[in-house]
Amino acid sequence: MNPRFRPFTEPDRDAVVALWQACGLLRPWNDPHRDIDRKLRVQADGFLVATVDDRVVAAAMAGYDGHRGWVNYLAVDPELRGRGLGRALMGAVESWLLAMGCPKINLQVRADNLDAIAFYRRVGFGQDASVSLGKRLVPDEPTDRNPTS
Repeated sequence: MNPRFRPFTEPDRDAVVALWQACGLLRPWNDPHRDIDRKLRVQADGFLVATVDDRVVAAAMAGYDGHRGWVNYLAVDPELRGRGLGRALMGAVESWLLAMGCPKINLQVRADNLDAIAFYRRVGFGQDASVSLGKRLVPDEPTDRNPTS
């Protein structure tokens, strides 16, 4: 398997949303199409996909706010896990962030996603002594494009 890493392009949209769904990343309160649209307006080149034979097999959204880098929606095709694809994708994300001068990456993982937590520990992440807080500013109403509605 020889993955190719590149920025997301619009023809990738349905494949990426299907990948996120297959990986259990979608939630009814987050419209994935709106999340994609938002990312394409801010640091679009940090939205990376991995392809094999022109098929999207992994994806991640990364961003840098001048203080910390962030990673969201990292997903690897469940049938291809355990082959180093997630590690390679994180390497591509880290390279993108380092090129901007980013000193540290933060990410959030749902507490019950033990496989993801184990993966991130294997690639060098540790649990910070901090509490994650959130406040929704714009509610995402389900749309007809949203497979979780």
